[in-house]
Amino acid sequence: MRRRAWTTRGALTVAGVCGAVLLTACGGVQTGSEDTSPAASTASATATPKTTGSAAPATPLEVSDKAAQNLCDMMRPELSNWRVQGPTLGRIGLNAMVHEWALTNGGINAQVLADKAVVDRVTVQACSDVHDEAVRALELPDLASGLAF
Repeated sequence: MRRRAWTTRGALTVAGVCGAVLLTACGGVQTGSEDTSPAASTASATATPKTTGSAAPATPLEVSDKAAQNLCDMMRPELSNWRVQGPTLGRIGLNAMVHEWALTNGGINAQVLADKAVVDRVTVQACSDVHDEAVRALELPDLASGLAF
């Protein structure tokens, strides 16, 4: 029964992650009701400055041993699926899993997004065998490279 719950939540998470990635990549969605006048775009551009680049946070995200083990326990049974599904679908599954893990371990999604390398640090320390197998199955240099959420 636990497997079924992950599948349902995983599917919903994947849908949300894919939607967010598409919106980000496509520059958002306009419904036609927004004010697109030059004055409006200037006001919104100055009101919400954007930062470019993905600079690492000043202090790395700290994760408890229990949360680290939880991520390992979530990843371990998915390794064979990722090998069968291939790297493209496997990476979507990894994103959904990390998103769910961050949500269930204190809602640290934004922090994980700012410090994607935390996934590698945590899994190398807590379950290096799982980390190595995941990197191999997903054909990635490291797990952080596969995170797009």
